[in-house]
Amino acid sequence: MNIRSLQPRLILVAAMSVATVAVGAGCAVARDQQSVGSYVDDATLTARVKSKFAADKTVGAMSITVETMRGVVQLSGFAKSPEEKAAAENLARSTSGVRDVLNDIVVRA
Repeated sequence: MNIRSLQPRLILVAAMSVATVAVGAGCAVARDQQSVGSYVDDATLTARVKSKFAADKTVGAMSITVETMRGVVQLSGFAKSPEEKAAAENLARSTSGVRDVLNDIVVRA
């Protein structure tokens, strides 16, 4: 056997290996085995909360990070006042689909 006769087989094996890895990675989006549908829902919630922050003049949207896992929104970052921190939490809680909010925002003067 020469290398030319093995080349099509090697290409097929390589393609099958890549396909197997890609499919396996698509089934488990995160370490905790979150489904793809759940991940998309969480990404949508994160975007909704961030857009509320951007539209609100009292919340510094660029200073607050929003992460969502299974409908639970975690807020982190910095606020200029306790009122801004509370406003961010209230906006997140009022977002449709949010199950709970963990407010880890630090108030900095």
